[in-house]
Amino acid sequence: MPLLAALLAIPTGERYPPITLTPMQQAVYIFKHALVQDAAYGTLLREPRRALHARIADVLESQFAEITEKQPELLARHCTEAGLIEKAAGLWGKAGQQSLARSALVESVEQLTRALDQVASLPATPVLRSEQIKLQLALVNALMHVKGYAAPEPKAAVEHARQFIERAEALGEPSEDPLLLFSVLFGVWATNFAAFNGDVVRELASQFLALAEKKGSIVPLMIGHRLMGNALMLTGDIPQGRTHYNKAFALYDPTKHRPLATRFGQEVGVSILVYRALAHWMLGYPETALADADHALVDAREGRHAGTLMYAQLHTSFTNLLCAKYSAANAQSNEVIRLAEEKGAPFWKALGTMEKVAY
Repeated sequence: MPLLAALLAIPTGERYPPITLTPMQQAVYIFKHALVQDAAYGTLLREPRRALHARIADVLESQFAEITEKQPELLARHCTEAGLIEKAAGLWGKAGQQSLARSALVESVEQLTRALDQVASLPATPVLRSEQIKLQLALVNALMHVKGYAAPEPKAAVEHARQFIERAEALGEPSEDPLLLFSVLFGVWATNFAAFNGDVVRELASQFLALAEKKGSIVPLMIGHRLMGNALMLTGDIPQGRTHYNKAFALYDPTKHRPLATRFGQEVGVSILVYRALAHWMLGYPETALADADHALVDAREGRHAGTLMYAQLHTSFTNLLCAKYSAANAQSNEVIRLAEEKGAPFWKALGTMEKVAY
């Protein structure tokens, strides 16, 4: 194969000149079976194989920029095989963040894990430590939807994120991201909330809100009031919980705050509404509860974030069930199950199935 020979002859690390191909060299080679293709690939020696992948990566990056922008994982694979580890780590991280944003949850976990593994293999630098923290927090959010909030995997991921931040601070490398610490606190809070650790949740929410008030920024305050509302609901103080939901929702701007879904589990406005709906019902206002539930579902659909939509469908199903709207509750549970199967989120599928058993 002349084209293959030409590619393999190019030394790794050099800027590759364009190759003029004859009609025969432009031929497409097809393998009858994937195992035959794997066997052929396996016959390439390590260094020539790296050179070939480096050549492909260079061509993709220089001539197909639009493709690599939309599919960074494609370029990441070739950089990985070419031994361009730092570049590959950045691309895997970019791919993982993009997958998380479009709720390709299983793909996001895989890509972010690959990025973190490659970052860990490189000599530590302040830039890499900062990137490691961001990737770790993104992994926390993806794992929460795939495995469940209180599962061992997201709990371990949160702990690693905390350790990474402490290490950076000990080295005198404070983050420029004002939400970084809040993201970690949210992760710790969420795992305890799902595990019904009421006293811990209330204490963590108090710490979060106190720090938010000290900083005086809108986003931490909004999320802090939302967490305090949930903490108070969990421990039985429903009226005060609703008060904090009202304060949180008053700060919410969907245009500005929808992107926070990949930092704090789901869209903040939707998470406020679904729990305020439950507070209204427990306080004796079922019609107001249904209005909040419907509002949450509309916002979740408009946001197009599948993690948020599953969250909204599950909680509105429960509110409809409490208000004897059984047909609507059943429809929402079915939607949770369908979307969870599509996104590879067994945690949400299990919860949707559990609610159907209640009808």
